[in-house]
Amino acid sequence: MERWGLPAVLALAALATTFSATPAAQWIDYPTPGTPRLPDGKPNLSAPAPKTADGKPDLTGVWRGAGPLYRFNIAQDLQASDIQPWAEALFLQRVRDSRKDSPLAKCLPVSVPFQDFFSLVRIVQTPALTLMLYEAPNSPHRTIFTDGRELPKDPNPTWLGYSIGRWDGDAFVVTTAGFNDKAWLDSAGHPQTESLRVTERMRRRDFGHMDSEITIDDPKAFTRPFTIKTERLLAPDTDLLEDVCDNERDGRHLSGDTGIRLNPGLASRYAGVYELAPGREFTVTAEGDLLFVRGLNEPRLPLYVQSETHFMSTATTNGFEFVRDAQGQVSYVIVRGGAGDQRATRKGPAAPAQRR
Repeated sequence: MERWGLPAVLALAALATTFSATPAAQWIDYPTPGTPRLPDGKPNLSAPAPKTADGKPDLTGVWRGAGPLYRFNIAQDLQASDIQPWAEALFLQRVRDSRKDSPLAKCLPVSVPFQDFFSLVRIVQTPALTLMLYEAPNSPHRTIFTDGRELPKDPNPTWLGYSIGRWDGDAFVVTTAGFNDKAWLDSAGHPQTESLRVTERMRRRDFGHMDSEITIDDPKAFTRPFTIKTERLLAPDTDLLEDVCDNERDGRHLSGDTGIRLNPGLASRYAGVYELAPGREFTVTAEGDLLFVRGLNEPRLPLYVQSETHFMSTATTNGFEFVRDAQGQVSYVIVRGGAGDQRATRKGPAAPAQRR
């Protein structure tokens, strides 16, 4: 803890419960009725997708979000010109502050895009409405109306907005608007405004796999709409747990920005491609006084600065120590994490940064 700095560790620990894997359900070994099985009794996730009485794909079931990196950084594939300057500056400040003001740290809801990448969701499909019941945080739910109504003209801003749905062939298309500006689009802190409109497109391609597209359109925070493609995986033979958040009791222990800044010249010398083992590489890029890592399950977020040579991930439990030779050149990085200390040799310079 002393090596990587108490403030960052406390901030990560406070959010650990919301980022942890889903525990076992209350009803142990209770098979989900209607699930096709393989000869060994396991669910046959490649079986045909079920249909409703009117012939539409039935999305009903408990689903697990895939593509977890986007929950940490929903804008990781965007260019600098795609983000409004004020939104980018606020995002970076929230990262520097170890996300201590995150809605998650205060037991408040998160936005729809973040929720779609996070934990389990039960979908209940009926002709007039579809319900999305999320396991966490605080067991929220959404009602998606499919009775032909339009979105409200002047909605009272809410955390999860107002949703209407329609069918486009075998794809279920959900349009949501009427958001407030308090939620975060991801755990790192990309902001949203009341102009946000989210379009979700869900297609159950077989029994256990659902293609998912999420289009974010918030002209006050981004300069263009952008779409993220992931998938949901069916989680049969399990159920949702009641989730009650009380992290706000620990809020007084959260520390923010340490005030430590890396010299931009030194940061640029750390940039490069590093190899842990043949075929296992990660890239470090320098942008101003910040270092970004991509690879190793790191969703391209700036590292939390502990000293001139020690850094901590803002998404995982990884720590990074840059080791320099007698000439001051970085020769390798020690990556500290769940697998123990690993040495990554520097192979060469990184490609020029594209996002900032």
